[in-house]
Amino acid sequence: MILFAAALIIGVFILSFYIGFLHRQLHSINRQLHKRLTEHTRQPIRLELLSKELNTLAVHINTYFKAEENLRLKSIQEERNFKELIANISHDLRTPLTAIKGYQQLVALGELTFDQRKKLQTAQKHADQLERLIEHFFEYSYLLNVEPKLAIERINLTNLVAEVLAASVTTLEENQLAVRFEEAPPLFVLADKEMAMRIIQNLIRNGIQHSSGDITVRLLATDNAVLSFSNAVKHVAAFDTERLFDRFYTSDRARSSSTGLGLSIVKLLAEQMGGSVSASLHDGVLEIRVELPRSNP
Repeated sequence: MILFAAALIIGVFILSFYIGFLHRQLHSINRQLHKRLTEHTRQPIRLELLSKELNTLAVHINTYFKAEENLRLKSIQEERNFKELIANISHDLRTPLTAIKGYQQLVALGELTFDQRKKLQTAQKHADQLERLIEHFFEYSYLLNVEPKLAIERINLTNLVAEVLAASVTTLEENQLAVRFEEAPPLFVLADKEMAMRIIQNLIRNGIQHSSGDITVRLLATDNAVLSFSNAVKHVAAFDTERLFDRFYTSDRARSSSTGLGLSIVKLLAEQMGGSVSASLHDGVLEIRVELPRSNP
């Protein structure tokens, strides 16, 4: 009986030691995982070689981490290749387009019939449209590949919006559109003036591209400064506001002459200045909102 009791005590002691050891190993796994998450290290999970199951678990975790790291590196390389592709396409398209426009100008200087001149004007119109698309490619590739050098300053956003809208009156009239700029007290933001101007210009171009009615522009003061562009849109069923800021997304590829980069550029510029973008579609009216850090008096 005494021997049985002693054996039982020894068994309990060994079992307690083993449970304690497993607990310590689990604590070690948690500590190493926490370190990887918080310090962004690439160290594999290491354990003492006493538990087959725990060591198998560590092997599987490390295998997963390795696969995840390979996917991350592949994604980075693919993104780098994509940026280089966009930059190369932009450059390669510019050279022949310059030649095309040059020859069009030479042809325009010659003697042409009314029908020939009309066809030439159509060709020039499409060449100008292609030039605008290439500029979007170039601008987007530049923003992706160059580390932004922001000149953050206190800007009167109300005045800046009014100035850019005034400069776009001719283009808006050519497209038979009007802009209603709701009066608001001066709203100041902390932003790069050149980047803020490009955001407004791209929002105007987007309105011209998709609007089926006049454009309404508003400025709102919340925790941030909010710039809102809204207008009725063509082909409402084709719009997906969840994807509107995705690069190369266009609401209707069969009818669109857009690269789908205009709003992607707006999003990129806003985020580089610490802002954000959003879109909503209600009763056939699309609203694009750009939020920028507000500068208090």
